[in-house]
Amino acid sequence: MREDQIIVGGQAVLEGVMMRAPHSYAIAVRQADGTIVTKSERLPSLGERYPLLKLPLLRGVAVLVQSLVLGIKSVNFSAGVAFADAQRTLTGTDESEAAKEGIPATGQDARPVVIGGDKPMTLASVQSKAIESIKPESSQMPGGAVAGSIVFALGLNIVIFIVLPLLLTNMLFVLLGKGSIQVSATGHTWYQNAWLWLRAAMRPIRPTVGFNLVDGTIRMSFFLIMMWSMSLLKEIRRLFEYHGAEHKVVYAWEAGEPLTIENARSKPRQHPRCGTSFLMLVMLVAIVAFSVVKFDHLLLNLAARLLLMPVIAGISYEILRASAKSKAQVALSIITRPGLWLQNITTKEPDDAQLEVSITALKTSLALEPSVAGQQALA
Repeated sequence: MREDQIIVGGQAVLEGVMMRAPHSYAIAVRQADGTIVTKSERLPSLGERYPLLKLPLLRGVAVLVQSLVLGIKSVNFSAGVAFADAQRTLTGTDESEAAKEGIPATGQDARPVVIGGDKPMTLASVQSKAIESIKPESSQMPGGAVAGSIVFALGLNIVIFIVLPLLLTNMLFVLLGKGSIQVSATGHTWYQNAWLWLRAAMRPIRPTVGFNLVDGTIRMSFFLIMMWSMSLLKEIRRLFEYHGAEHKVVYAWEAGEPLTIENARSKPRQHPRCGTSFLMLVMLVAIVAFSVVKFDHLLLNLAARLLLMPVIAGISYEILRASAKSKAQVALSIITRPGLWLQNITTKEPDDAQLEVSITALKTSLALEPSVAGQQALA
């Protein structure tokens, strides 16, 4: 990847891909009739609005929060397209009737882009469609819905990947230290005995390196089991194929090659800057961070883990950001390697139609970029 080349990334959505450039994003979704619906929008620069967010660590947290919001909006849009397809299939509803119901369809907010075979898109056609599709007020989800989705997702992840691993590890080390936990059953009901046993099992253990290695192993095991289980579902496998398509197209862009199906087809589907790699890297960095900041009280250790998560996320982002530079890739390859291995589960080999959707998303996003490099790539 060239030093002057803008960094792009993306996310798989239902029957499509969302691609993001520094100042814009675009979603491309395949409809049942074969057409590709796109939606694009310019992104506000948080760094320009809040200069402090340009600083290392802080910029990673800002990008993560913005990505969560953007990801929810993208999935919501793709679900709307799928719902519109289902409605038209079941009821024969035409586009004008669908529009009355607020269902995304072709029009100003979602324009179909049909690419014949391998014929490349020109800058004029892509930019025209991309600019015409901008309508920020119509693309915004209700603020409460976005906030609620983010809070729920964060809360669920905190319970599964922070609270449960810590409690299980603490319980395991108490058992290893005592051999067993004895609780007198005299005069107590079963649930009172269970509560007493849990209180004894939660006796504070000061985390050591070994403690955090076990904690991290449990956390990663939960994550791997979740990803593997999801990959068995047919619908999720289809999503993982679009995930692979997104990576291949990003690789073609970083190689400076024209964005065509032929160029993308030969690229690997595992990418070091993938969100999957980011999550795996966060877990590895957390093991080190939790070994440095530790207390003799279980609640304090839990609080420390929660408070350290933004710092850990910021450090992980900086590592992945550095891995995008050619000079740093060799030095950071060992750190990012576990994430690449995990992508053997979270990405699948895409077909040409899925690559076409991913290319459409990236070209539409780049058409809104003020960068000269982005404009030249589409010519």
